[in-house]
Amino acid sequence: MTFEIWTAFVAASTALVLIPGPTVLLVVSYALGQGWRAALPMAVGVALGDFTAMSLSVLGIGALLMASATLFTVVKWVGAAYLVYLGIQLFRAGGTLSAEPKTDASSALRMGAHAWLVTSLNPKGILFFVAFFPQFIDQHLAFWPQVLILQATFLAIAFANALAYAFFASRARGLVRNQRVIGAINKAGGSMLIGAGVASVAIRSGN
Repeated sequence: MTFEIWTAFVAASTALVLIPGPTVLLVVSYALGQGWRAALPMAVGVALGDFTAMSLSVLGIGALLMASATLFTVVKWVGAAYLVYLGIQLFRAGGTLSAEPKTDASSALRMGAHAWLVTSLNPKGILFFVAFFPQFIDQHLAFWPQVLILQATFLAIAFANALAYAFFASRARGLVRNQRVIGAINKAGGSMLIGAGVASVAIRSGN
């Protein structure tokens, strides 16, 4: 895996986890109600959930690569277009983040399990990884070493993102409910997704 491909993956992954979706809403809800104590179990649950979703997706990607290199290439091009499309949609999105504080007493295990369930069982997440991962996999190189690098990178980013959202929700509650802040996050994330999609195509065309 080249450094350029890995850098594009980091940019796209950062944009993806920044998007205020179901996982982010859950993290913020627990942090608003439970405070900073919710950060670590929620971050661990999110990372495990992403690992579960990615593992299921990778099995399908591996089977696709073994079945047809041409079809795998088609999926990569479609995936690049999908990244750009998501980036445009995200850039144009508003700045709302509707998260109600979860004030009921919850153990660390329960919070982590809840985060794992929401993250791993989101069908959109699994479908996204199926379209997302092939962008950064070279079919001429060993498959599993590339997958391990991508998974480890994404999990580190997802873990750090969950901690960051929990921190700001518990310490600076106004920020996570500020439409300008969320709008800026959406625009930054959208720009990075567009850039990652264009970069993956440029790198592939250069090869």
